[in-house]
Amino acid sequence: MSTPLAGVLPDEDAVYAKVTLRLIPFLFLCYIVAFLDRVNVGFAKLQMQSDLGLSDTVYGTGAGIFFIGYFFFEVPSNLLMRKVGARFWIARIMITWGLISAATMFTNGAWTFYGLRFLLGVAEAGFFPGVILYLTDWYPARRRARVVAWFMMAIAATGVIGGPLSGWILQACSKAGGLAGWQWLFLLEGIPSVIIGIWVLFYLDNGVREAKWLAGAERQLLLANLESEERTKRHLSVGQTLRNPWVLLFSAIYFCISMGIYGIGFWLPQIIKNTGVKEALGIGLLTAVPYGCAAVVMVLVGKSSDLCRERRWHFAAVASAGGLGLILSTWFPSNLPVALAALSLATAGILSSFPLAWTMPTALLAGSAAAAGIAMVNSIGGLAGFVSPYLVGWVADRTHRLDAGLYVIASFLFLGVILVLSVVPAHLAGVPAHEPGAGGTPDRGGAPRTTQ
Repeated sequence: MSTPLAGVLPDEDAVYAKVTLRLIPFLFLCYIVAFLDRVNVGFAKLQMQSDLGLSDTVYGTGAGIFFIGYFFFEVPSNLLMRKVGARFWIARIMITWGLISAATMFTNGAWTFYGLRFLLGVAEAGFFPGVILYLTDWYPARRRARVVAWFMMAIAATGVIGGPLSGWILQACSKAGGLAGWQWLFLLEGIPSVIIGIWVLFYLDNGVREAKWLAGAERQLLLANLESEERTKRHLSVGQTLRNPWVLLFSAIYFCISMGIYGIGFWLPQIIKNTGVKEALGIGLLTAVPYGCAAVVMVLVGKSSDLCRERRWHFAAVASAGGLGLILSTWFPSNLPVALAALSLATAGILSSFPLAWTMPTALLAGSAAAAGIAMVNSIGGLAGFVSPYLVGWVADRTHRLDAGLYVIASFLFLGVILVLSVVPAHLAGVPAHEPGAGGTPDRGGAPRTTQ
């Protein structure tokens, strides 16, 4: 911070607390409805599969084909958000995906299931990487792990809230108005996305400069911090970003941990059902337990990582715990308390690894490179959303057991740990070199501070 500003700038912690209070609860709510509309198909499966005569392979393919549309439209979506502004673009995404999610109630066979899930992926493409990019316009890297953890805790909250809610809808609304429970599920959980999407247009600011709720000195402090950090990042063209080896590495790491989260998200209700729980509401209530544990752990891990200014070993610890939990859950398939404890370990470990993974590419890239790079990491990682449910479903159809597929998913988590510890240098692990405790300079390890 320059000397002339030092005497007039307000307390930095108080300013960031104000920003967090304004942005994170609202974005948290947006992500809850986003993730719910993405994975509620896991609960719909409990009725839809038998009603429509869908095999596990068809279900796994339909659940995962969402990510094919997601993959192709992620990078264009983030680049468009940079041009038209976050407020309009995030609203557009939420409204269109809410309408398509609700329309999934009209599924009548494998091909309509595939088509609607694909369109849902196209509609939602860009939401998550757009929010991650949006947060880089407000927070420097040294504060980002905790903020992203709070935002991504929405995944855990979706499990806590969405599981019981989805189970209740399936059980209470079945045959109401001539519709199946799973049809009501898609309809009732799609409408909130449309309503909140309209709210986005009136609530979000495109960036610090537009935030009228900030005092001039507060705005000045935030901009000074962001401008100071931008000078340490790489400014690359979109083409250079998509070919950048570090971006490809982060994409591979994100793919590995995404295999875990979608393995949990799409199959957790079925795993619990296999322990002997039959009622949809009971299954929904029990799925809240692993996500409740994860909500606490991921915030604590994010806070610890920010305070220690360390990313890699925190990532390795929680991702390894996630893989171990998945393996342990298969060893006690009929013992509900033990299986639930293992699934809680798996869910907490996997979810806690995500905010740490996102500190890496966001600390390296700037400008259009950040928009394209973040979108590419998320889109390639998102392909795990196709591979993971398809792989588990394919294995389950052929072995009549879920455990073999879960072993494969656990192995991807361990591979992600190996990549982070053996390939990612400390100075690219999300703590800028100009910050205390970063250890290294941005000019080492093949990541020069070049502006192109």
